[in-house]
Amino acid sequence: MEMQQTFGLAHLWAQSDLAIRLVAFALVLMSVTSWYLILVRVVRQLQARRHDQAVEAFWAASDLQDGLARLRKLAPDSPFEALARQGAAAAEHVRQHTHQQSLGGKLDAEEFVTRALRKSIALSTAKLEAGLTMLASIGSTAPFIGLFGTVWGIYHALVNISVSGMATLDKVAGPVGEALIMTAFGLFVAIPAVLAYNAVSRANRLELSELDAFAHDLHAWFTTGSRLAAHPDAGAAREAGGARTVALRPSAGAA
Repeated sequence: MEMQQTFGLAHLWAQSDLAIRLVAFALVLMSVTSWYLILVRVVRQLQARRHDQAVEAFWAASDLQDGLARLRKLAPDSPFEALARQGAAAAEHVRQHTHQQSLGGKLDAEEFVTRALRKSIALSTAKLEAGLTMLASIGSTAPFIGLFGTVWGIYHALVNISVSGMATLDKVAGPVGEALIMTAFGLFVAIPAVLAYNAVSRANRLELSELDAFAHDLHAWFTTGSRLAAHPDAGAAREAGGARTVALRPSAGAA
């Protein structure tokens, strides 16, 4: 019984060399990093639940400035606020610096607003994907780092057993079992990172699709003065969103 109690994490750490300790430190650092990224994304997803409400409040506003103020209040520093502000700034720039008496002037104005909206979506995409590479790297490399620690630990355990000259089962099982802890530790680090990566990727796809739809509506409003109507064959949720009366009217700043 006393012999069994000498084995475990404490004994593994006490008997380990520099390589095993570096592997353990690397896995701890990767675990802390992945859980930090996971918590940050959880907080952001809780905040993102208000985006739909903010978009509807924007379209229900009496004018552009009121709509931007509602977005700033309900969804501050969100991709939707950045998109609306970028589109409004582009439309105002076109109004002040472009002569729209000709067909070419109108086409140039539409292209300018399109490029501004695309730039805003690209910047928002980069922000949404921040940390995903780290989660993917942790999820894919942590098991192999743990496996390396296991192989190294088993090698040293077998060397020590051969030196002592006692190769009985009770002498082999303890050190080898301790070395296998590193593999379990690697899986413990990798599994949450992989699950979080998949969940965040799915959430990003949904948010970017909503952002793209918002960009289409903004483009139509800034270039024509009215929001796009819902397609008759769209789903019930989309029909409900398109059937609402759009109170936002072109202001002096719209193109």
